Amino acid sequence: MSKDNLGDKNAKDTHYATLRRAHRDGKRERGEIPTPVQDKRKRSAAPDWKAPQLAPDQVLLYGIHTVRAALDNPERKITKLSVTQNALVRLETGLVEELGFPVEIVTPQDLDKILGPDAIHQGAMLETVPLPVRSLSALNDSPLILVLDQVTDPHNVGAIMRSAVAFNAGALITTQRHSPTESGVMAKSASGALEMIPYIQITNLADALEELHKLGFVSIGLDSEGPEPLEQALSGAKIALVLGAEGKGLRQKTRQTVSTLARVEMPGAIKSLNVSNAAAIAMYAARGHLAKA
Repeated sequence: MSKDNLGDKNAKDTHYATLRRAHRDGKRERGEIPTPVQDKRKRSAAPDWKAPQLAPDQVLLYGIHTVRAALDNPERKITKLSVTQNALVRLETGLVEELGFPVEIVTPQDLDKILGPDAIHQGAMLETVPLPVRSLSALNDSPLILVLDQVTDPHNVGAIMRSAVAFNAGALITTQRHSPTESGVMAKSASGALEMIPYIQITNLADALEELHKLGFVSIGLDSEGPEPLEQALSGAKIALVLGAEGKGLRQKTRQTVSTLARVEMPGAIKSLNVSNAAAIAMYAARGHLAKA
């Protein structure tokens, strides 16, 4: 084989490897295949890594889907895009000069130093400020919303947010305390959904539920020992599903304030679900009810 042919072959191999990697990353972002467990040897290679100190008005978003969604959100104020050459092509940003914010070409190792060895950044990181603070007035016309009672894990909240967008929920409401603020981890878990649904953090959950009742919502608190199955508890033309943290569940005040308590029937040996899985099942059931209402 001639050197020219060998060079052509290597170029083609590199091109197809890039396409395969992009296809695989896309499937991971959509949850179609699991994200591989990070190699412990890789983590030990940076034992002294510490998360950077961010200003109160600074958020680092990363991952192709997350960054692309942020770029498409007119409410997102962007400070800087740090990106590898390959990721820049995948983001399809058009002319860099016309973006209206600085773009820095970096290496994956540059981003590892900022985000840590475990962050699956896919070569893209966006420096931005948090989205505008939203109140209950940000609710749109959707008859389905989700309320979280002190769910603290940003991975769970991000996954719930993604499901909420998939089921066209009008908002995700959480408490200001004991709930994650906007972050790269939550945004990555949401895979772009953070830009697509109001994330409303309120001071007092009981007061917020009372306000939702005045707006015509029937609030249904999910509880493993609820008096009736969720399908039988669904009523009305506007539903607010309320979920508590794993282990603790709904707080007593929340249990007393919701319109009704209900359980997700689980006939198998395991009687509890991850809160993000329970949220997805509950929204599916609620959508079935609303379609008939």
